[in-house]
Amino acid sequence: MCVMSDCVKIVECPRDAWQGLGAKIPVELKVSYLRRLIRAGFTHLDAVSFVSPTAVPQMADSEDVLRSLEPTSREEIIGIVVNHKGAERAIITGKVHTLGFPYSVSHMFLQRNQNQTQKESREVLKDIASLTYDAGLDLVAYVSMAFGNPYGEPWKVAQVVEACNDLAALGVRQISLADTVGLATPKRVAEVFAAALAANPRIELGIHLHARPDQAAAKVRAAYNAGCRRFDAAIGGLGGCPFAQDDLVGNIPTEILLDTLAGLGARLPKLKLDDALIQANAEIVGKFSPDALTRALT
Repeated sequence: MCVMSDCVKIVECPRDAWQGLGAKIPVELKVSYLRRLIRAGFTHLDAVSFVSPTAVPQMADSEDVLRSLEPTSREEIIGIVVNHKGAERAIITGKVHTLGFPYSVSHMFLQRNQNQTQKESREVLKDIASLTYDAGLDLVAYVSMAFGNPYGEPWKVAQVVEACNDLAALGVRQISLADTVGLATPKRVAEVFAAALAANPRIELGIHLHARPDQAAAKVRAAYNAGCRRFDAAIGGLGGCPFAQDDLVGNIPTEILLDTLAGLGARLPKLKLDDALIQANAEIVGKFSPDALTRALT
């Protein structure tokens, strides 16, 4: 039997991959792709979000997607929320197993991403945690800008550790450190993760890295060697937070993540990441990316 100390959990993130695309992906296509992921063995899916449709139009159909997908108890469906209303929407679906909340050590990011101060964000998370656990669901908090920020705000490792301590005090049992705009060096990834893990050894601590493809493997190695056993990724490396900065830096490509972890001797889940699945992802990118939308309008 696997435990977090030796087995790796892979969280596939189509929601993060899709949210910045320029054209609306039809519900049927989203559902078809999610089913492909499930058939391939991906059981942890960051699939939907319940935020303002004005802010993230691509995710306005999350309820419809889940209604058609009909996930089973074998899959963990993660739904991102930023307020009470979003949490209620997610819970009402009866299809979301884990609510995800973006916290941050960056004041500027919280203002840009969800129009909250850090104090307000903690209060909102406290409320969401109560709703989540009362509903018998799980909660993961993302510490965005955990490795620095592009705004010139002061940053220290101690801030990240303190944020994790605060989240744990609120009852959060899953925390993911996010390199939101791909600033982290491998050295910083290792330093921050090791410090946060040492301070909270009972938390399921993971990492949500963004990186250029040529930098991805080194960051993954650094995180794994620092003790990380939970990794977020997206096939093809698509994604990025549209509220963090104008130049989106994509997720760690799942292909690179799996190859790198296999080379390190990690105990991985049984996944069938074949050419057909990679091609299905590429077709979505080719048809619905901002470049594709521009071509369609010209």
